[in-house]
Amino acid sequence: MKLGAFSVSLAVKDLGASKDFYEKLGFKVFAGSAEQNYLILKNENALIGLFQGMFENNILTFNPGWDENAQTMEAYDDIRDIQKSLKANGISLLSETDENGTGPGSAMISDPDGNVILLDQHI
Repeated sequence: MKLGAFSVSLAVKDLGASKDFYEKLGFKVFAGSAEQNYLILKNENALIGLFQGMFENNILTFNPGWDENAQTMEAYDDIRDIQKSLKANGISLLSETDENGTGPGSAMISDPDGNVILLDQHI
């Protein structure tokens, strides 16, 4: 299963303080908007999303169809195919996308320890 780019989405209390901290670790703002309360930071292939007031806990995020530069991959598994595979393997979905749709879509699952995993396709 090709899940695409991986990032950790952090629920932060102070976007500016978190941005400053991760910049000291060598991360640079790659995308997002402080005015919209989120920033995506990058250090080589490592991606961290900082989200203030958007969700309660940290989330593992995969972006089917994107590489770590948010560029469309030539070959990837569509979110609907991933979702069908998860269901076939007995994984319960917390949320899902329309299986008959096309284009962007998302699904959420959690691992056995309650860590939430977001599969978020933008293309």
